[in-house]
Order: sequence, then C-alpha cells, then structure tokens
Amino acid sequence: MDEKSMRYVSAPRRRRWILERLRETGFISVASLTQDLAVSDMTVRRDLRKLEEHGEVRVVHGGVSLLHGPMHNPAFAARSGLESAAKAAIAREAHEFIGAEDTVALDAGTTAYAVARALSSDFAGTVVTPSVPVIQLLLSRGRVRVVALGGELLHESQAFAGQMTVDAVKGLRVGTLFLGAAAVDERGVYVATDNERPTKLALIDVADRVVLLADHSKFATTAPVLLCPLDRIDALVTDGPLPDETEALLRHTSTAVILARPERSA
Repeated sequence: MDEKSMRYVSAPRRRRWILERLRETGFISVASLTQDLAVSDMTVRRDLRKLEEHGEVRVVHGGVSLLHGPMHNPAFAARSGLESAAKAAIAREAHEFIGAEDTVALDAGTTAYAVARALSSDFAGTVVTPSVPVIQLLLSRGRVRVVALGGELLHESQAFAGQMTVDAVKGLRVGTLFLGAAAVDERGVYVATDNERPTKLALIDVADRVVLLADHSKFATTAPVLLCPLDRIDALVTDGPLPDETEALLRHTSTAVILARPERSA
C-alpha cells in the first residue's frame, strides 16, 4: 500500500504499521510519522499515546522508541543492510512454515533476525534462539515465549556460543529450525567460524524440520567451515536461481526449494 493512503485506514492499522517500523529502526520521529502516514501531528501523537498506554512503546522527546533500544553492534547492523530486500522476501516466505503456536528455533544471523522481525502479531508460540538481537526484539512481543540459549557472547555475530550454549540445547525439541549460512554449494552449508558450528549442529539435531535461509549471494561466495551436507536440510528458502550443481543435488536429496519474490508496491 502507498504510505500516503494511510490517512484513510483505521487507527489500529496505523498503530500496527508504526510498531512494524519501530522494530526495524528502533526510533522514529513524530515529524517522520506525520509525513509517512499523511496525517496530522495531533493524530500521530494520539496513536503514540495509545501505544504507550498499552506498554508497547516509549514516547520520548521528538518521537517514539521501542521499550528496549537496539543492541546491535555496527558489524551486525551493516550485515543487516546487505541484501535487505532479499532477506525481507525470504522472511515472508519462511512464515509459511510457522503456525500460530509453534515452537521454532531462530539461528544467529541477519536473515533469521528478519524472520523474527516479520513474525505475525498473532504468533503466540515459542522461539528458541542464541541470537541477542532476536531476544532483544522479542522483548516487545509479550505473547511470544522466548527460550534464550546462554553461553559465551560472540561480539561479531551478536550470539551466544560454546559448550554452555550446546548444553542448553540438549533436552529441547523444536518443530522448525530456521538456519542461516555464510555460503552454500553442492557440498553443503558453510559458516564463517568454527565456534559457530557446535551450536548450529545442536539445533539441527533437535529440530523436526530444518529450513535453510539463504539469499542469492550465498551461492556466489565462499566460507571456510563446512557445517553440514545438504541432505540435512529439509527446505531451502532463497530469492534467486540456484547454480545447476546445487539445484541437482537438492532434487536428489528431496529438499524443497521455495523461491521468495520481492514484495510489490501497491
């Protein structure tokens, strides 16, 4: 929908839109909201007061912020901006695998974070994750139960890892794991560092279904650590055509391939 047409929609829909934007940015000015929604300053402030009354936002001087500010380091924020449209499209398709009360695991990484950001407002299930940005994001989603996998914090990936994290995974069971990757080829799924590998493998072991999230760039790059072969993957969600060798192997392993399309403007 054209943002300018928001003046004609209901107040609850405007407020949902404001929350979605806040989950992306952490802060929005009143002036920006007035322009984007094409409504008056008074209308915006009324919407913000209502959201604050429900404990969903904090109204601050000149604008509004989430109750808990963003905890992303610059490296994570920079990676989030790479192929952002592709990640958003992949996240939307990934939601076809999520029921309203499912137990899912979200891997560390920016594409899994996009899935968390796109969770439906109706979702009242459980999210298992080692990702600090995902945990922080879900603090504002009161209906969602979060199982945080603690351990040693890896500052580059903004995630917990190590033996304590692996031990925290043991004894759990999740319906679907949404797995990230640094690279993918016909040999399998790769990660950037070996200290990520044990946590990811532990999550794969406790998942009924593993869904790999990989934008087109992951098939044209390399990473040093092989995580797992493609036969450990039940489904792949991507936004572009696959290399012939990888596509042939995925057919051989009966891995479902879901092609995400960019969202069209109204």
